[in-house]
Amino acid sequence: MPRILLVEDNEMNRDMLSRRLARKGYEVSIAIDGQQGLAMAARGGYDLVLLDMSLPEMDGWTVTRRLRAEAATRGLPIIALTAHAMAGDREKALQAGCDDYDSKPVDFPRLLGKIEALLGLPPDPSSA
Repeated sequence: MPRILLVEDNEMNRDMLSRRLARKGYEVSIAIDGQQGLAMAARGGYDLVLLDMSLPEMDGWTVTRRLRAEAATRGLPIIALTAHAMAGDREKALQAGCDDYDSKPVDFPRLLGKIEALLGLPPDPSSA
């Protein structure tokens, strides 16, 4: 079962995403700020990180750069999640080191497709 680290400070977003991902067969761990997310990712065992970019303690941009700077987490797939869907935000996330980008509010089937692609899993026909 793939393990996802969800780093999200908004309780409603955490609850919705973690429950929907669990129903799809993912094991989800939660961090509520950037510092905690960085520490959990560094401990290892995750297949992918869903990372809110506007976090307390340490923003997602900084978390991404730090994960990419460490050999143990350099190849860990990261999907940036942000409500700041402005022109250039996707490019900014990719330049920081994220593998993909998704805007909030989350379109779950679209996000699930990005997760499956990064994990090399076949698409879930029930999410179409």
